[in-house]
Order: sequence, then structure tokens, then C-alpha cells
Amino acid sequence: MPLYIGVMSGTSLDGLDIALIEQTSAIRLVATHYIAMPEPLRAELLGLCASGPDEIARSAIAQQHWVTLAAQGIHTLLEQQHLKPADIRAIGSHGQTIRHEPARGFTVQIGNPALLTELTGITVVSDFRSRDVAAGGQGAPLVPAFHEALFEQQKGNRAVLNVGGFSNLSLIETGKPVAGFDCGPGNVLLDAWIHQQRGEHFDRDGQWAASGKVEPALLAALLSDPFFVTQGPKSTGREVFNLPWLTQHLSRLPNFAAENVQATLLELTVTTIVESLQKAQIDTQELLVCGGGAHNATLMKRLASLLPNANVSSTATYGVDPDWVEAMAFAWLAHCCMEGIAANRPSVTGARGLRILGAIYPA
Repeated sequence: MPLYIGVMSGTSLDGLDIALIEQTSAIRLVATHYIAMPEPLRAELLGLCASGPDEIARSAIAQQHWVTLAAQGIHTLLEQQHLKPADIRAIGSHGQTIRHEPARGFTVQIGNPALLTELTGITVVSDFRSRDVAAGGQGAPLVPAFHEALFEQQKGNRAVLNVGGFSNLSLIETGKPVAGFDCGPGNVLLDAWIHQQRGEHFDRDGQWAASGKVEPALLAALLSDPFFVTQGPKSTGREVFNLPWLTQHLSRLPNFAAENVQATLLELTVTTIVESLQKAQIDTQELLVCGGGAHNATLMKRLASLLPNANVSSTATYGVDPDWVEAMAFAWLAHCCMEGIAANRPSVTGARGLRILGAIYPA
């Protein structure tokens, strides 16, 4: 019974998702554990996403805190499942992305895998994105191959949408290689704006966005960003879409009510998803949503209204909790690395070919 653990800390910086999977001929989620990100660590990791003083030392210290948190969560999960470190074949640790600039040939995820191995006594696989970037790819998104493996029985013009800090699509069609790409901001701008205006970390159920109205002039200005007209393969991050980017656009326009800005940001997220999907996959029959966005009722309702011919639902439709898909993906990526299985998809990232992803830190 090969068991793997996946640790995922996404761009939303809300916490660490830890998933235990059993990998046989199928992928089965066995157990999960979530740890909220301590506010000082969240603030430091967010600060490291932009240039600042003493970055090297700060990132080294921050990743020690991140790893300590991850190790605590892993031990808790093992205790709850009455498992020992020796029962786990490997941990797939995504780490925390602080820079993602494939156009300049690099992507950076901090997470000190050597320390994670020491603290857990379990082999760790990490640094999944660098090999794809080295092969000329975007290094992201990496989840489409996992989505294909997870939903291989549900093919036929289906798409899987992950809405975390950023949104990305996986296109799963019978007789075609899986395709995928980043669409643009998911929750990153929604979270940043509500935090600046109301001190909250996220807009629960999209209620604040629902209380406002879309400002067409602002939406048009945001949609004018070159990223949205770029053809895939493509990926993005906080380097492009962030609060200063939004503020710059707002400074050129009349003052809008704060809730209207939130409504417009939600419309930006939905519009870029729908337009990307309609260009890439004609006649989508089903859209399965995972990530935090699956819990945003306003976002889900808007997606459904703009895709009247598609069945829009969360991955829970097929028995997969939308909160744990990405952590499961990195457990699966660890499995692929340990077994010597190529896990990138050139049709998604644009890499020169299939590559085995990840670096192994043996226990």
C-alpha cells in the first residue's frame, strides 16, 4: 500500500494543506490536515514576493519557520492515522512560491526540503518546477497531468478549474493530450482588496462582491493587460497581478465605491476564466472547480451563468474534495518522481519534452 504525503502552500498564503494519498492503480485520498498560516509568517512570505532588504537571510529564516510548521502538521496527521514515518514512501513538498518568472528562466519555491527530511524522517521530493523551466517550459501549471490521472474516466470536453490565488485550467478531452494554462488572477486581487479595505483575509462566499456592481470602465482597463491576450502556454503570479497593479489602474479612473471594485475584480476573475475556456475548448460539457474559489458562491453562480451549456460544479461531484486537490497533486508528483515517471506535459508548459520532475532528499 504505497502511501505519499503532499504539502501545498499556495499563493493565497492562508495555510498549509497536507494530504495523505494511497497510490495504486488509482489515487485515493486517505486523510488530510490543515494548518492556518501564522500571521507573522504570512506577512513575511508575502513581503518576499517583491524585492526588499536582506532578502537572502530573510527567505532562509522564513523557510525554516515554514518547514517547522509543515513538519508539525505531518506528525499530527501520522498520529491521527496511527502511522509511522517508515510507512510513508515520500513527501511531495511544493514549498512556497516567492518568485515565478519563467520568461527570465527561473522560478523560486522556498521550503528547505533537507530540513523537512530531518524533522520528519521521511524522504522528501521537492523543487518540481525547475526542471520544466530548464527545459524551456513555464514550470506551471503542473496539476493538469494529475487532473488527467484523477479524472481519466470523465473525458469528453471536460475541464478542471483550480481557483486559488490564481486560476488555471486543465482541458481533458478524449483522444487528445491534456492541455492547460493559467487564466489570470483567481482570489489574489479579491483577497488583497478586501484586506486593504476591511482588514479581512478573504471575501466569504463572495458576499461583499455581490453587494457591489461591476464598473465597466475599470473592468476594461484591467482586461487590457497584455497577459490576457497572450496565447498559451502561459503562467503568471504576484509579479504581474498585485495590489500596486490594481492601484495604478484605479489612479487613472474616477473614484469607485470599494464594494464595486470588489465586484469588478470578481468579474475579472470569471471573465478571464470563461474567455480562456471558450477559446481553448469549444463546447465544454462540464467544468469541475477546485481550490478556494469552489466555495465562493457568487463566483460559482457567475461562472454557471456565463457557461449555460456546461455543467458547472465542484470536484466533489466525483467524490474529490475541492480543498485537497492540489495537495493530492504534489503527493502524486512525488510518486511520479520516485517511480521515474515524467510528470510535466509539454502541451501545457511548452517544455521541449517530457521530464521527470523533482529533487529527492532521502531519509
